[in-house]
Amino acid sequence: MPLRPTAPLLADAAARGVGVGAFNLVNLETAQALVGAAESSGLPLVLQISQNCVVYHQGRMGPLAKAVAQLAEESTATLALHLDHAEDADLTRAAVDLGFGSVMYDGAALPYEENVATTRAVVEYARAAGVMVEAELGEIGGKDGAHKPGVRTDPDQAFSFVQETGVDALAVAVGSTHAMTRRETVLDNGLIRDLRDSVPVPLVLHGSSGVPDCGLREAVRSGIVKVNVSTHLNGVFTGTVRERLGDDPRMVDPRKYLGPAREAMAAESARLLRVIAEQEVVAA
Repeated sequence: MPLRPTAPLLADAAARGVGVGAFNLVNLETAQALVGAAESSGLPLVLQISQNCVVYHQGRMGPLAKAVAQLAEESTATLALHLDHAEDADLTRAAVDLGFGSVMYDGAALPYEENVATTRAVVEYARAAGVMVEAELGEIGGKDGAHKPGVRTDPDQAFSFVQETGVDALAVAVGSTHAMTRRETVLDNGLIRDLRDSVPVPLVLHGSSGVPDCGLREAVRSGIVKVNVSTHLNGVFTGTVRERLGDDPRMVDPRKYLGPAREAMAAESARLLRVIAEQEVVAA
């Protein structure tokens, strides 16, 4: 079925007190894995293309976005497409024009007033097309983003930021960090609850790869709605490639290692979707 807008997926999850998975893809194989996970789990999924992914594809976002749209069209799953961590406001506008269901503008490196002004401009452009905007706030004026170790989002500042910018979702700093390869992060769930009570839009958890199953579920129960995962799933994909190539050093056909990697990523993605949606027993 066609790609859906992101906002209704988040609103429905928030109303039911569950989370929505938002998983990053980097190529066609990982996109197929994620679509397959949504199909097998029967759960909605936000497919994410990051600014770094666009750079990897030589600055061309259109071909991958169109491939994802075609995969969705041929799928039975409920899927949305999101631009993740765009520090370039022009890229957010390009994503809106390509039909993305939501975009994230990350102005954390800017002075606060400039961040607010640029984010507001992104919101105005996206809203005219009916597209949701996510932003990020760690500490006001912080130049290392919301997910530098030790950074925390202040609930009062978060409320003010949302009011000043008009964003539709907010990524908050509650103890997670990006690119974690070990799942041992302990989140500040009390802060999540305070943010939930202060901020009138869905909360987003970035850096979720470092959070164990039980931590993800508790975060959702505390108020997180959108759960972003990238590094953990890339690790599953890459680990399978490494294993297959190690088993047969003479292997040269990419299908023989990319295929199993796609299957492994699909299986783990489906499992995580069930965890986030409160449909699976939490791992120890």
